[in-house]
Amino acid sequence: MTAYRFDDRNIQWHKLGDFEHFVYSILDIDRENNIADVIFKFEPHQPIVLHRHKVLNKTLVIQGEHRLYEPNGDLKEVRPVGSYTSSPANPDPHRECGGDEGAVVFFSIRGNSNEGMLYELLDDQQNLIGAITMQDLIALHEADK
Repeated sequence: MTAYRFDDRNIQWHKLGDFEHFVYSILDIDRENNIADVIFKFEPHQPIVLHRHKVLNKTLVIQGEHRLYEPNGDLKEVRPVGSYTSSPANPDPHRECGGDEGAVVFFSIRGNSNEGMLYELLDDQQNLIGAITMQDLIALHEADK
């Protein structure tokens, strides 16, 4: 079977504030159903900000290897290219990054949390430093057009 490489040259990548080691592109937002489809590009072996998923996330690894880490830095899970995952809201914080080649991962974010938050952003002591809501993604999507 032929292996294909994902060509992302026509994707407009954006940086999220001062956060490092990843870029994103919002593909679509379904406001009626609170669904955001976003593609992330993670740098190799550079875990992003510690965070917690507050809503259902469905992911597909398009290129590379998607790595998830415990808050203490221990490797939690490795998702190879082609891996599909459906992950409910999870109180356990984690970091994520790409493997040796980095990673491109499609996220379908299903935003129906009671607090309106999609993600909680945490410092190294797991204190809340910020949040991302569906309204935030809508505003980013409109600004990025």
